[in-house]
Formats: sequence, structure tokens, C-alpha cells
Amino acid sequence: MDKKDIRWEQRFANFKKALAKLAEAAIMRDVNDFSHLEKEGMIQRFEYTFELAWKTLQDMLEHKGYQDIVGPNPVLEQSLKDGYITNEKQWRNMKKSRELTSHTYNSDTADDIAQHIASEYYTLLKSLEQRLEAEQRGNQTTILG
Repeated sequence: MDKKDIRWEQRFANFKKALAKLAEAAIMRDVNDFSHLEKEGMIQRFEYTFELAWKTLQDMLEHKGYQDIVGPNPVLEQSLKDGYITNEKQWRNMKKSRELTSHTYNSDTADDIAQHIASEYYTLLKSLEQRLEAEQRGNQTTILG
């Protein structure tokens, strides 16, 4: 099968683009110096980057032979078991922050999430990118052999 036909790799390419955009905000300067609009922009970039992260993992797990792992919680759980992600508590916190961004808007909550994006969530997502790049290079096998 041509690599361009592998769904997880297509989604991974989009994840990498989103992560690069998030990096522009998360590591460019001190988040305390951001305007409200810049914080909102960074949080929105975080939202779609996180969504692409777990959906990329879901597609990759399916490619590996897992058929019934659907949705962020089962995907994150299996990805932790298989070693694609580490730092379970931080990933759970990141997922919770993502949920908060879509269900409420409070400036203190936004400030807190922006701080976490810059201080830890970006790093977790960057580590995932590196792990999936190794996967893409063929350093891992499928569960089916």
C-alpha cells in the first residue's frame, strides 16, 4: 500500500502542521505578556492540535490492528499501555483542559490553560510527534505480527 494511502500518516501530517502553529504561540514569548486575543488564539490552536493528536493515535491504533478503540478516553488508555504516550496524569490533565475550553469561558481558566499549554502541554504534544515519527520510519511492528 502506498504510504499516502495510510490514513494515520495523513492525519499525522496535519497534526505536525497544527503543532508547528501551536509552537509559534507556545514558545515565542512569555504567555503572561499575551493579550487576551493572543491567549484565545493559542488556546484555539491547542484545541485543534489536541484533537488531531488523539485522532492520529486512533487511526494509528486501527492501522496496527485494534478495531474497537474509538474516542479520546479509550485511545489515550491504549496509547499509554502501548507506550505511544507517557505521563498519564499530564495527558489526563491536558484532556480535561481541552474539555474546559469548549464548555466554558472564564478568563482565569483561560489564563491557567494558557500557562499549561506553554509549560507542559506543548512538550507532551511534541514528544508524541517524535514518537510517531519513529513509528512512521518503521521502528515498530503491528500487533498482528
